[in-house]
Amino acid sequence: MVGISPREAKILELLRSGKEYPVKKLSEELGVSAVTIRGDLRDLDFKGLVVRSHGRVVAASSPQSLLRNSSNTPQKELIAKAAATLVSDGDFIMISNGSTCSLIARHLYGLKSIKVVTNSTLLLPYGRANPMLDITLVGGEYRPQAEALVGPVAISQIESYHVSTAFFGTDGITLEHGLTTSLIENAQVLQRMCAQATRRVLCVDSSKVGKRGFVKIMRAQDIDTIVTDSGFPQDLVVQLEELGVEVIIAR
Repeated sequence: MVGISPREAKILELLRSGKEYPVKKLSEELGVSAVTIRGDLRDLDFKGLVVRSHGRVVAASSPQSLLRNSSNTPQKELIAKAAATLVSDGDFIMISNGSTCSLIARHLYGLKSIKVVTNSTLLLPYGRANPMLDITLVGGEYRPQAEALVGPVAISQIESYHVSTAFFGTDGITLEHGLTTSLIENAQVLQRMCAQATRRVLCVDSSKVGKRGFVKIMRAQDIDTIVTDSGFPQDLVVQLEELGVEVIIAR
């Protein structure tokens, strides 16, 4: 596994077994102190690989998604936290699959009665940890490498809901080619989510700027808001704002 230590990998393996593993039990299983285990869990939580809440900890991702989730983690964390501030009590929202978008749910604690429609299986641990999140997971074909449900069934079910905001990601963004992704089925899900929302919020780290995927999702000017990090090019910020797109730099 890339990006985590052998002991962290073992912790994830134990947590994914479905059994309860409090800190004391993990400490005994791995032969290290409880203080060391708590440090490992903090690191895994920061990487978005576990969810900690009220003394409980659960795994938040599968091994197939580890490489993607562990890249640009600090920027993704800041973006997700900033995106979460756009949600208010009682909101109806959609959150797409993706390593950045999946982190938004961890920052919705404290809000009341939030209804979330998603195709991301990474959000399920947050639903278990936060009773104020009412999560609707659409059906469809499961893609473990993306922790996502896609295909005609997913699209059909998404069409049944209308929300105030859709949070989504992209594999690449340029002014010339707009937002793009590598998978046709992923583009179709994102397009439908955005069509069902009043506000379309792109959550993207600056490493995606200048990249072009195989399939076009939408034009850059069709986005309402972009939440990104401080590495996002200033000239692109100006050009997007001239097109009427709000750009929020997460800090």
